[in-house]
Amino acid sequence: MVQSLVSWTLSTGIGDVVHSYTWAFPIGEALHFMGLCLLVGTVGMVDLRMLGVAKKLPFAPLHQLVNFGIAGFFLNLATGTMFWFVQPTFYVDEYPNTSLLKLLFIVLAGVNVLVFRLTVFREAMALGPGEDAPPLAKVIAGTSIVLWLGIIWMGRMLMYIEY
Repeated sequence: MVQSLVSWTLSTGIGDVVHSYTWAFPIGEALHFMGLCLLVGTVGMVDLRMLGVAKKLPFAPLHQLVNFGIAGFFLNLATGTMFWFVQPTFYVDEYPNTSLLKLLFIVLAGVNVLVFRLTVFREAMALGPGEDAPPLAKVIAGTSIVLWLGIIWMGRMLMYIEY
């Protein structure tokens, strides 16, 4: 199944188009990094507030920044998809376990956000200055930080470590 996905990806010619522009891949890398900064920066601030850092800030105005994080996620999704189309065999044949771990962490981070939204989001939105987040929100925030650090680690180590 994976090899047929790789074959299909290579047959689209999208990777050839990207390769034909000298600056396409470096610009993609720069955009991927900018998306990561938007995503992890805003999510990190929200998570740290849940953990008790900057407790003088009410949560609701801080949460308004999450839209920048969502934009960063979609920017990373677009550039990450471009990287796949440029060299799918790199991810499947050379470093499959590192690639899969990164994708697994991304999925778990998404599940973590869903758990937050379905459980303690309303309580968190009502947090005023100086108030502590509910214990479950703290667990979810700590999990989020660990997952995003794992995603960053796997992304950086992709071409260096074979798990």
